[in-house]
Amino acid sequence: MSDGITGTGNAALTRRWQGVMMDNFGTPRLPLVKGRGAWVWDAEGNEYLDFLGGIAVNALGHAHPAVVRAVGEQLASLGHVSNLFMAEPTVRLAERLLQLAGRRGRVYFSNSGAEANEAAFKIGRLTGRTHMVSATGGFHGRTMGALALTGQPAKQRPFLPLPGEVSHVPYGDVEALRAAVTPRTALLVLEPVQGENGVVVPPPGYLRAAREITAATGTLLVLDEIQTGIGRTGRWFAAEAEGVEADVVTLAKGLGGGLPIGATLAFGAAAELLTPGAHGSTFSGNPVVCAAALAVLDTIERAGILDHVTWTGQRLRRGLEEPAHPLVREVRGAGLLVGVALHGEVAARVQRAAQDHGLLVNAVTPDVVRLAPPLIVSDREVDTFLTGFRAALSETLAAGLTAA
Repeated sequence: MSDGITGTGNAALTRRWQGVMMDNFGTPRLPLVKGRGAWVWDAEGNEYLDFLGGIAVNALGHAHPAVVRAVGEQLASLGHVSNLFMAEPTVRLAERLLQLAGRRGRVYFSNSGAEANEAAFKIGRLTGRTHMVSATGGFHGRTMGALALTGQPAKQRPFLPLPGEVSHVPYGDVEALRAAVTPRTALLVLEPVQGENGVVVPPPGYLRAAREITAATGTLLVLDEIQTGIGRTGRWFAAEAEGVEADVVTLAKGLGGGLPIGATLAFGAAAELLTPGAHGSTFSGNPVVCAAALAVLDTIERAGILDHVTWTGQRLRRGLEEPAHPLVREVRGAGLLVGVALHGEVAARVQRAAQDHGLLVNAVTPDVVRLAPPLIVSDREVDTFLTGFRAALSETLAAGLTAA
């Protein structure tokens, strides 16, 4: 029921949101009404360079012609069929993902990354083992199974007890993996780079060691590539950098190019564990969303975007590191998933200052700003971002010194 508040400006939309939406997100910072490429506009016509990309979702930016065309054509033909029938785009997308992985396997489609990890959780249970291992600081979603795997106690605490028997070990610590993963462990679930924990990159060889440990114990290795997959790090899958092949790979975010989709890829024995009736979703493999995902994959491949991500990511990180800024402690990441670690818990202040300069970024932890721009971001847009972001850093630093 409306309380009579109307209007479409920034302040009016904010009040309308507060009047009808649950408060689980708090109040978002800004109403956005239009996007094109790496740029978005708010309800009052102000423009912003989007270096968050819907949290690593908008791989091709906003309103990419290939995605718009694919969605329109598919919706005009066949929009939704449920899981009781099949559609060609669904089959073709599964074939394409397995082709990119370079292995025979099977695919389950869902609607989000959390759901993709829920499917992996169920696959683990079907091994007959109940113990699972994941990493402290990891983030795998907010549904109950995915939350049990998430190594962030503050997110878990309101919902205890959580399902499963999950042990969390320090990320990047091989010896901790050796101690935790045993022949009774069903799954080891890891992110190739921890996105929500501040873009934390593990030491070289960590994923290879995880593969060796799980192979020795008969444990399934699950790699959560929800943020790092579909070209975000300059490769289709981030684990390719270490030559690691997981038993299960989960995808979402960038795969749909802005539309909601999750995918659970399983290989070997893991691919045969979900049998009829074991799992499902009404919207699984929706043909419109699958058509969008195919357009994303086709465009990335045809336009050579993986090489562009590698080059542009290096350009972005160099620009953040040189010349050194006194507020920046470290720049880390891979491709176009970048974390700017700061001196002091000032990330939220930098985020606000960046928005004042027409830039959208994310204070992912109190001392780290996360960057995940569209994969098609140009050199000129990177340079525009660097100029504005350095100004935001300097203003934050100056305000802190003034306050002191």
